[in-house]
Amino acid sequence: MKYIDENMKIVEICNRYPELIEIFEKYGIKNLYLEATIKILGNMTLKNILISKKINVDTFVNMLNNYLNENRNDVDITTKGSSEGEITVTGLLPCPIRIPLLEKFNEFLKVNKELSVKYELKAASAGLEWLKKDVIEANHPEKLADIFISAGFDLFFEDKLMGKFKKEKIFKDITGIKTYNKDFENERIWLKDPDGDYSMLGVVPAVFLVNKAVLGNREIPNTWADILSGKFEKSVSLPISDFDLFNSILISINQRYGENGVKALGKALLKNLHPSQMVKSDKMKEDVPAITIMPYFFTKMIKEDGPMTAIWPEDGAIISPIFMLTKKAKEDKIKKIVDFLSGKDVGEVLSHQGLFPSINPEVDNKLEGKKFMWCGWDYIHNNNIGDVLTNCKNLFFESAKEE
Repeated sequence: MKYIDENMKIVEICNRYPELIEIFEKYGIKNLYLEATIKILGNMTLKNILISKKINVDTFVNMLNNYLNENRNDVDITTKGSSEGEITVTGLLPCPIRIPLLEKFNEFLKVNKELSVKYELKAASAGLEWLKKDVIEANHPEKLADIFISAGFDLFFEDKLMGKFKKEKIFKDITGIKTYNKDFENERIWLKDPDGDYSMLGVVPAVFLVNKAVLGNREIPNTWADILSGKFEKSVSLPISDFDLFNSILISINQRYGENGVKALGKALLKNLHPSQMVKSDKMKEDVPAITIMPYFFTKMIKEDGPMTAIWPEDGAIISPIFMLTKKAKEDKIKKIVDFLSGKDVGEVLSHQGLFPSINPEVDNKLEGKKFMWCGWDYIHNNNIGDVLTNCKNLFFESAKEE
């Protein structure tokens, strides 16, 4: 079957066959999982891009079609199955590891054919609104998916969303992991839910990217306290469009430094950039940030001989946990899938391909003692996270507008 032809636009290919993005990466057509890249390249035809990369068009198109014929089997890698009595898995996956993780999931399902599974795991860039809508419309535990995966706070802790089901003790951590990876043993970090309701797969860390050419005579910031010190007002770019990570940053700053810390972060804001723009901010003509706060993954794109240097904060990279919620009532049916998702193989995809450190104790995250920062379970349990987020956003954006 011929899936691809040379005159198809890149955006159409990526949307219809997302498993091909990894192949494009290997041949130097980079970052097609990023919205910013698709905006630039999306309307170009496959033929024109291949010619620009000096890749033989016929050979490459044939390779793509052969790959799809061998691996797709007429089933979309991102959404599978439809039958009565099946296990349901839904949520969001970080863009850099979505396709390789889905490939491993499909391999797992091929081996475990007795499992009847329907899943929808979208890219994190799709946002949470569709998932929130599903949760709100469910309004009853039996209508919820059996397994939820996503980063961030608002979906899982707001009372009108997952919070109400947590109070009803619908969820249970059934991973069997008693102690998380040793990388999360630093002071004030305890990721394992003491109530045993929620589990985690890994974390998305936020680090600093410093443009030494713009920094001037200011010292390189090494801590979050340095960022909030007032020395970097109107000098910092933040990933506001990455809602999960931005929300985690606001909550952690509020927990550690209070409302004044959130206001100081707002005053530091120069502009909102997508991480793919952040790593190239030294090429900007105006409003060039001295510091960008970004997911650790994107530091892989920095040129070694350029003016940009990555700094892992000494007091810890603020994290956005990748949560997994699993239904207690379905424990026996879903245990095998949960063991796979929380296991070493998936942990290594997260850590080694996405630079999203895994909580699995068998995974080597290769972090050499680097620290993390997050608000902690006591703070979550003692506060209405939805109200905290609303207040933090108001304080942040009001301060950002001040001259």
